[in-house]
Amino acid sequence: MHDGILVVTAVAAEAEAVRAGLVGDAVTVAPVGVGPAAAAAGTARLIALAEAAGRPYRGVVSAGIGGGFPGRAPVGGVVIATRSVAADLGAESPDGFLTLDELGFGTTTLPADPALLDVLRAGLPQAVTGAVLTLGTVTGTAATTAALLARHPDAVAEAMEGYGVASAAVAAGLPFAELRTISNPIGPRDRSAWRIGDAFAALTAAFGTVGPKL
Repeated sequence: MHDGILVVTAVAAEAEAVRAGLVGDAVTVAPVGVGPAAAAAGTARLIALAEAAGRPYRGVVSAGIGGGFPGRAPVGGVVIATRSVAADLGAESPDGFLTLDELGFGTTTLPADPALLDVLRAGLPQAVTGAVLTLGTVTGTAATTAALLARHPDAVAEAMEGYGVASAAVAAGLPFAELRTISNPIGPRDRSAWRIGDAFAALTAAFGTVGPKL
């Protein structure tokens, strides 16, 4: 039976980096695609297949690389989400961006499971904790960076899948958490500042530490 955790990544390279840090088969790792829609659909499918086979998971972790807000999450560092936020889900208005919550259509925030969060924090005490924003479009300007921080003062990083994975986990009644390693600073797009190799290495090291505890 699955008595461990499902770790979901966007792409195969992230999954390989996670697997490289793991020992044994208690943790299942699978890439499900880029973006919140692919992440939600792929995660829901994996959960449903495991349940149908009588081998349900006991929790889900969204993992991979992401961007860090300058001064909050350094390149090569590890981030653990206290909550995953669908930061661009809402509507524009003359008075600014309106969230789904403000529109009365649901919630854009899903908190990490306290027990999973404690396990990750205990294993990675050097990690930065805070909100991780889920965006369908990667931030590439100083203006957007500032607007996101104004709306989400506790934000430390952004990625493209966390909220989607969280939605699938919550719908299935499973605990959820999100862990990211930082490949680039958020702001004006500058590929020369990206350190994807360092972020992959940090992902491997992080799961080498917390994998046995999950």
